[in-house]
Amino acid sequence: MPELAWLAQSFPNFVRYVVVGFALAALFLWIYVLITPWPEFRLIRAGNSAAATALVGALFGFCLPLANTIAHSVSLTDLVVWSLVALVVQVLVHVGMRFMLPGLKEAIEADKAAAGIAAGGFATCFGLINAACLTS
Repeated sequence: MPELAWLAQSFPNFVRYVVVGFALAALFLWIYVLITPWPEFRLIRAGNSAAATALVGALFGFCLPLANTIAHSVSLTDLVVWSLVALVVQVLVHVGMRFMLPGLKEAIEADKAAAGIAAGGFATCFGLINAACLTS
């Protein structure tokens, strides 16, 4: 069975990419939580939907270019370098969005759905553009 031989040969590379991909997603989450002025996990534990929507949108906005980079990378180094570029872009998007929406912190903390949707939506939309730019 050639399929099983191919799987056995490819599986270690799959594991390496999964571990590095998850680590990069965790790094993004850690940085995102550090740069936001609201305490995401505390708010989410308290049932704050706006904080959850913003956080999941930000993570999705990073994972789009991360997935694209994994699919097109030629090595783990290539994956890490381009994912870090994507991470910086997503952080800049977040900073820019906070300038455009100066009351975002208060709105997220007050569980205003519109704030969470806007924050998560911005991150997702720009993440999609970020992902597309990483293929050229």
